[in-house]
Amino acid sequence: MTSIYDQDLPMTEANFAAMTPLSFIERAALVYPDQLAVVHGELRQTWSQTYRRCRQLGSALQQLGVGKNDTVAVMLPNTPPMVEAHFGVAMAGAVLNALNTRLDPEAIAFMLDHGEAKVILVDAEFAPVMAKALALRQATSPVTVVDVEDVVFDGPAASIGSMTYEALLATGDPEFAWAYPASEWDAIALNYTSGTTGNPKGVVYHHRGATTNAISNILEWDMPKHAVYLWTLPMFHCNGWCFPWTLAARAAVNVCLRKVDAQLIFELMRAHGVTHYCGAPIVQSMLVNAPDAMKVGVPSGVKAMVAGAAPPASMIEGMEAMGFDLTHTYGLTEVYGPATACAKHAVWDQADIGERARLNARQGVRYHLERDVRVLDPETMQPVPWDGETMGEIMFKGNIVMKGYLKNPKATQEALAGGWFHSGDLAVQYPDGYIKIKDRSKDIIISGGENISSIEVEDVLYRHPAVLAAAVVAKPDPKWGETPCAFVELKAGAEVSAAEIVAHCKSHLANFKVPKAVEFGELPKTSTGKIQKFELRKRVGSTVAIDV
Repeated sequence: MTSIYDQDLPMTEANFAAMTPLSFIERAALVYPDQLAVVHGELRQTWSQTYRRCRQLGSALQQLGVGKNDTVAVMLPNTPPMVEAHFGVAMAGAVLNALNTRLDPEAIAFMLDHGEAKVILVDAEFAPVMAKALALRQATSPVTVVDVEDVVFDGPAASIGSMTYEALLATGDPEFAWAYPASEWDAIALNYTSGTTGNPKGVVYHHRGATTNAISNILEWDMPKHAVYLWTLPMFHCNGWCFPWTLAARAAVNVCLRKVDAQLIFELMRAHGVTHYCGAPIVQSMLVNAPDAMKVGVPSGVKAMVAGAAPPASMIEGMEAMGFDLTHTYGLTEVYGPATACAKHAVWDQADIGERARLNARQGVRYHLERDVRVLDPETMQPVPWDGETMGEIMFKGNIVMKGYLKNPKATQEALAGGWFHSGDLAVQYPDGYIKIKDRSKDIIISGGENISSIEVEDVLYRHPAVLAAAVVAKPDPKWGETPCAFVELKAGAEVSAAEIVAHCKSHLANFKVPKAVEFGELPKTSTGKIQKFELRKRVGSTVAIDV
């Protein structure tokens, strides 16, 4: 029998609209048109001006033939066009693919082909790499390349496009009547992971997930309107953890930063009264260890968010000394960046630094608008005991989980099996529900906030003619959190130095993926010949580093 609450109560345009972060910038421009939105060098741009430029971008892209579900790739640093791309591309109905600016041409070429990019926006700094990537493309479909100029960039001018970004915008309508997505399940962004095997996987985000994670960011930080946010976190990384959309919701200020530099960061904090920023452990450590003279006059109470390796006691102490409030988060590309946070309790402040470090080192509890995060037994899919000892796999479900992997149904089905997203990270759950990672089942190395596939590095090592066997594991590093450490077994009679091995890797890999240490010797193996990586991790202290 039909319920009275289902009778004559239809969902209509009047009482339902798809969730989309595009609504945030629309409101910011309407309510706070003259409020500062973007700071970059001498540039000062209001929310009404930013909204008009985003609409121009959406309109101009449509005139180039870009439409629903087309891919627009961008290779940009943290500059105003990168902020605008997070709205303008979606206004055209398209999908934003923010490329990692640190990747090699081969990886970029694969992503352009796999994502079927129709338009590419390229900053002058990355034009040489992009030119090589375009030459390596296998696809024959046409692609429009747009040069993005930046007066702050002091490097050599490089042009590979058919037009400039400003010329593109000039063809667009600042009053462009963009439309809400037909469904909040529509794709809004494509982000590539550093997979453990083969080519990287394309993670597809939907409008609902982008909206809910952006709101969760606000709630986790209690972020006030008109907050001042410094872009130390790359916007190509999980769409800047969804913060471009978060800041629009709060009509906040985007303080752009092309390159992470401690002195410049402190200068910008002082000049603009920065209240919030995010960064990998390496960024936080760089600020903590900067000379005291640099820190003079820095605003007190700045809220910092760190993800990746757990913050050590020295980092927490250093942040407290600067008057910064550090929040530890955890997530993956597949869950829009941070999807858990180590929510702090007032009583923790009374504990000594060692105990505070132990408590804050946990990956925490679910984000506000995530449905659930649990540590489950991957075999039975049942929760492990909340005893802080029994290990299982971290799994997510709810709004802040990807649509799936682009053109990879098998990987999508495996990742979402049983109604949960399988992170591949092994952890325990404490009696208070807080989660702590104990190991990584995917052999991913997280260095400076960037994921490195150990298998990718091993494949390169095996290409060296002197190498018989190779294995790469994470080695704890005080600056980067972790760095790749290569263990190499040479062929009989072969001779090669560590420097030669590193040079070989540099010729095939992006610099941040190159091993920072090389050790020679026979590798430990099982009776079937499988390399025992856990033994190698013990040698470099990886398991100890994760446990602290």
